[in-house]
Amino acid sequence: MYSSLQLTLKYLRYYVTAANGKGHGIHSPFVFELVTKVLNDKTNYEVYRKVELQRSLLLGNETIIEVDDFGAGFVKGLKKQRVVQQIAATSLKPKKYAQLLYRLVQYFQPKQVLEVGTSLGITTSYLASAQPSSHVVTMEGSPAIAAIAQQTFEQLQLKNIELITGNFDETLATVVNRQLDFVFIDGNHRKEPTLRYFEQLLPCLTNASVVVFDDIHWSREMEEAWEAVKLHSSVTLTVDLFFVGLVFFRKEQKEKEHFVIRF
Repeated sequence: MYSSLQLTLKYLRYYVTAANGKGHGIHSPFVFELVTKVLNDKTNYEVYRKVELQRSLLLGNETIIEVDDFGAGFVKGLKKQRVVQQIAATSLKPKKYAQLLYRLVQYFQPKQVLEVGTSLGITTSYLASAQPSSHVVTMEGSPAIAAIAQQTFEQLQLKNIELITGNFDETLATVVNRQLDFVFIDGNHRKEPTLRYFEQLLPCLTNASVVVFDDIHWSREMEEAWEAVKLHSSVTLTVDLFFVGLVFFRKEQKEKEHFVIRF
C-alpha cells in the first residue's frame, strides 16, 4: 500500500495529466457519451439520500464485531475485534464513487450484477437500487460484516440482492456458471488474486459487459494488476478515473484504447 503522501502525489500527477473531465478532446463517441451522461450527471437522485442515511447510521454504530478478513494481509484463522463505525470510516467507498456505480448501472442497465467485496453494503445498495429488476450477487468474506450489510439491505427494502459469505477463493466458483453484465471487484487488493478473479470471471462476460476495478492505484501490486488487465487480449477499452478503473470488451472497438479522465 502506498503512503498517504505517495498517493497524494500520484493523484496530483493524474489530475494534471488526465483528459478533460467534461469530455472535450475525447474522440471516442462511446467514451464521450459515458463522460457527459454518466460521469458528469449531477442529478441528486432520491436514492442518494436514502443510502447516505444508512452510511451515517453505520458511521455512528459503536457495535463491536469479530471479523474474518480475507483481503490483503490475510492470516488464516485470525479474527479481529472491530467497531462497526471504524469499518465504515475506512472501508466504505466515498459517496462520489459509490454514486458513480449507481449511475453506471442505471446507464448500462445490466440484468446480472456481481460485487466482489460487500463490506457493510453501501455500494451494494447503490448497485441494487439503480436497476431494481436486476439480480445483484454480492460476496463478503466476513460473516459478521455480512450480517451488518444484510441489515442495511433490509432497512432499504432491497429485494434483488443475493449475499454470499466466505473466502472469495471458494465462493467465486459459485457464480462462474452464469452470464455477468456488470462486475465490481473490490475484494482483495493484491495483484495475484485480483488477476485470478478476473480470469475466472472472463467466461461469464459478454461483449456488453462492464467490469469496474476499485483502488487501481492503491499499491504497486494493484497498479501492476491494472496494467495486466489493460493488456489482456479480451479487453478493448479502459477508463482510468484514478480511484476506479472501468473495463470494456466491445468487439466493435477495432483498436485498443486506454483513457485517463479527470473525475
